[in-house]
Amino acid sequence: MRFPMLISLIRPIGPVVIGISLGFTLSLLSVTWVEEPCDADSKSGDEVVLAQEGNLKGARRPNSISTVNGENGDIEEDFEPRIVPYKPVKQSQPKKVFRAKYISTELGIRERLFVGVMTSKNTINTLGVAVNRTISHHLESVVFFTGMRNRKIPHGMFVVTHGDERLIWNMFQTVKYVLEHYVAEYDWFYFVQDDTYTEADRLKALVGHLSIDRNLYMGSPEEFIGGEPEGRYCYGGFGYLLSRTLLLRLKPFLENCRNDILSARPDEWLGRCIIDYANTNCVDEHEGLQYYHFEMGKNSDPSKEENVNFKNALAVHPVSDPEQMYRLHKHFTEIELQRTYSEIEKLQAEIKNISEVAFDGNRSAQWPIGINPPFEPKTRFEVLRWEYFTEDQVYSCTDGSPKCELHGIDKADVTDVIETAMGELNKKYKPILHLKKQQLINGYRRFDPTRGMEYTLDLQLEVVNQKGRSRSITKRVHLVRPLSQIEIIPMPYVTEATRVHIILPMTVHDRSDINQFFQVYADNFFETSENAVLTFLFIYDPFEAQQVNQNDIFGDVKAKINAYERKYPTVKIPWISVKTEAPSQIKIMDIISKKHPVDTLFFVASVSTNVNSEFLNRCRMNSINSWQVFFPIHFQDYSPDIAYHNQQPPVNIDLVKDSGHFDRSVFDEACFYNADYMATRTRMASDVQENEEILETLDVYDMFIKYSSLHVFRAVEPALHQKYRYQACNPRLSEEIYHRCVQSNLESLGSRSQLAMLLFEQEQGNST
Repeated sequence: MRFPMLISLIRPIGPVVIGISLGFTLSLLSVTWVEEPCDADSKSGDEVVLAQEGNLKGARRPNSISTVNGENGDIEEDFEPRIVPYKPVKQSQPKKVFRAKYISTELGIRERLFVGVMTSKNTINTLGVAVNRTISHHLESVVFFTGMRNRKIPHGMFVVTHGDERLIWNMFQTVKYVLEHYVAEYDWFYFVQDDTYTEADRLKALVGHLSIDRNLYMGSPEEFIGGEPEGRYCYGGFGYLLSRTLLLRLKPFLENCRNDILSARPDEWLGRCIIDYANTNCVDEHEGLQYYHFEMGKNSDPSKEENVNFKNALAVHPVSDPEQMYRLHKHFTEIELQRTYSEIEKLQAEIKNISEVAFDGNRSAQWPIGINPPFEPKTRFEVLRWEYFTEDQVYSCTDGSPKCELHGIDKADVTDVIETAMGELNKKYKPILHLKKQQLINGYRRFDPTRGMEYTLDLQLEVVNQKGRSRSITKRVHLVRPLSQIEIIPMPYVTEATRVHIILPMTVHDRSDINQFFQVYADNFFETSENAVLTFLFIYDPFEAQQVNQNDIFGDVKAKINAYERKYPTVKIPWISVKTEAPSQIKIMDIISKKHPVDTLFFVASVSTNVNSEFLNRCRMNSINSWQVFFPIHFQDYSPDIAYHNQQPPVNIDLVKDSGHFDRSVFDEACFYNADYMATRTRMASDVQENEEILETLDVYDMFIKYSSLHVFRAVEPALHQKYRYQACNPRLSEEIYHRCVQSNLESLGSRSQLAMLLFEQEQGNST
């Protein structure tokens, strides 16, 4: 009985005991013990020799000290410490590290393809322009080389002039120019004449599959005049492709080629130079990739050409005139488009076949195939809203009206969707049935940011069978207009160093807010020497203007301006006085515009606006001369009496929904260049002559929308903050401007929940 109990007690610790014992045993077996003599006289003599000869690393006790033999091997020297004097190391000037402007330069990343077009003074405005229009938007860098040129260069073309009409000289100068300016930036260089059509997408696909470290001279091989056996050159009519490594190899011998090689044709001269000094012949095939080209006959019609080489051609030569160049471009674009559609159909079929064997079956394939699935809302506030429309009306209007007429792009959108639906239905049911649209019963559309515009149509159709019998049916169809590929739109370069002229119009109702404005403005700009100029515009009505000598309503403001100028000697605050009954924005800006240069950047502000340098930087970046104007949407605080009812308002108000809102009814703040304003105002002059009241019915925002082709950039601006104030709306201005002012006052009182709570408390108080 005791023995089983003993076994049960030992069993849990048995593996631990065995493990410890095994560990001690293995450690003893793996250590070589070397005994150390006890007497000092016999210390370490044999031991050191043994360790050196057998290269044995024995363990010794921590208190033992190893000895060092002398030069003769029998003299033992004691270790003596030695003091090494400290000598400070002279620190050399650190080398200045050069950092490239672009990361691609620092990493050695180059662009793929450079295209040089050989043109002339007589053809640059015809064939040269045609080449530029057909390839420049497909390729990153296209440069035109010519001997002489006209005074006027075609718009949108980069032209290099060599100053001489000799063909060989121009070819030499072209290669030299490329070596000096572009050889470090590109991997491949394609040279072509302006009477050759180049299929740009196929050219990019070709260089995209070629190795960049090859000495490659690729084009249409031709024999030299006279039948010289050693080598073949690339015929210039079909263009030729040169690798970067080949050009670098040719660079030291370019002058020798110019002096030693005689030829009547520039392509032959270059080919002989490459063969003689780079030992490279022209080829039309490399690594399984073919350089396809086609020789165009006179008066040939591209749409009727059935030659396989033509359909696969990368270059077509000769092209007689720009019209033929555009016909070729249209033909090859249609071919590429058809190939793209075929590839899409194949991919859709593959997705459909794969989805059938998936776990969910066909449910795993989204409709349409290859398009992102619909957006799935997580809360009730994320549900996308559908718009209801008919063929003539839409029941969701931008101005808040319940119904408005379809016109412009909306009308074209609905018409296109119905025509597309009918085309797809007839494609599906022909030749058994033929469908005709009778009317659109219901139409719904919504914008899904994950996939595009979605449509649901209820169509009343007339169905006609092969026997001629017909009947009317109702068919529901679903359509999606998918989002296209996202592209980067080039924008003009702007900087944050531009001086901003802040224009501050003031009426008699704005005087109470000037102290707060000056305090904020001084802290943000006067103290930091911001590159901005503040200009006051005092607006008097006729009666106030008559009393200006006796009682100037803006006397206190002008005195404060003088005080700040004395406090900050480097600051000058100009001011302008105007007299008008209806202070419209356009009339005010007409006065301001005449007093400033055309390159002035304006920011039209208001007295209640808290301006800071963060916003001014965005004003500089979003206002682009001859391109874009900026109308920010400021954040407007709610009335403290409503938003903080029976509470103390905070000193600093955050941008939260219970403290304010972005006031979309106000268009007073604006950033634009004086040149853009003057150009738009000039276009407006003819309408002003017919109706001068238009100056009061429109503001600057409406003027830019109606009379300019500039981009009008309208966006919320969190750095533009306004304290709550009641705006005095001028009934002398247009009805629309007056209505927007009243609407802004009402929306700035408080949020719906705050107003409802206030009404509820009043009702409760009245009931008691």
